[in-house]
Amino acid sequence: MDMENLFKEYGKWKKNRLMLAHELIRFEGVSDDEVIESMCFSKPEGERIQKSGITDTTGKTAIYYRKVAETMNDDWYDFLFRQYQEVKEEIEFFESAIRQLSGRLPEVIYDMVVLEMPWKEMAGKYQVSEAMLTKYRKKAMSELQLLYELREKHEEQYLLS
Repeated sequence: MDMENLFKEYGKWKKNRLMLAHELIRFEGVSDDEVIESMCFSKPEGERIQKSGITDTTGKTAIYYRKVAETMNDDWYDFLFRQYQEVKEEIEFFESAIRQLSGRLPEVIYDMVVLEMPWKEMAGKYQVSEAMLTKYRKKAMSELQLLYELREKHEEQYLLS
């Protein structure tokens, strides 16, 4: 993970999580028009057997329509939920990693990234110069780099086991 962009990504993750949560809460599924469009442009799968005799085309179409609509809705909801889980996991890991930093870095970085506190205000709060805040930021990025590398190592070990 690029540590320079990590602090910038946090804000995007938070916005994305809120947007996905909103979509999941208000999930209505695909519209009738989208299902019909999907059915019009899809090709039948598998073998087709034609039978002679009277068929209930309308009934079969309705059943097929319901099946397509349910599948599309399930797939869309599952996609949104997976996206939400991934973003939530990134936010939780990042916040947990911040808490594991050394010294006064957890408080400084929390104010800097999570609360988006202006640097002048932070310099006054912690009674340090803005140059010192830059040093804190660099030190935090190097410590976060180690934590993210450890996380990746654990993921690799899991995938290889």
